[in-house]
Amino acid sequence: MSSTSLWLTMLGMGAITYGIRLSFILLWGKITMPPTLQRSLRFVPPAVLSAIIFPEILRQNGAWNVSPLNPRLLAGILAALVAWRTRNTMLTILAGMVALWGLQALLAR
Repeated sequence: MSSTSLWLTMLGMGAITYGIRLSFILLWGKITMPPTLQRSLRFVPPAVLSAIIFPEILRQNGAWNVSPLNPRLLAGILAALVAWRTRNTMLTILAGMVALWGLQALLAR
């Protein structure tokens, strides 16, 4: 693929992505979505976030690791508990990272 083709592809995909997102902004309030669609759209962000996070937590070096010695799993559980109890994003990130680093240091011995 030539350099020009690559740039045209990237610009085209960027324009398509921008157009799709802009259409939702411009149409917001002008069209009425069915209640079923509105209810189902509430579940899109948690589903996407789960699809990104769970493979990273549960897989190490390309293999599934759900053992109690998986530091990512333990730190993820702790972070989920902190998020559930406090609803504080920064505290959740801080608790998860400190737990991950601490567990990695402990389990690496």
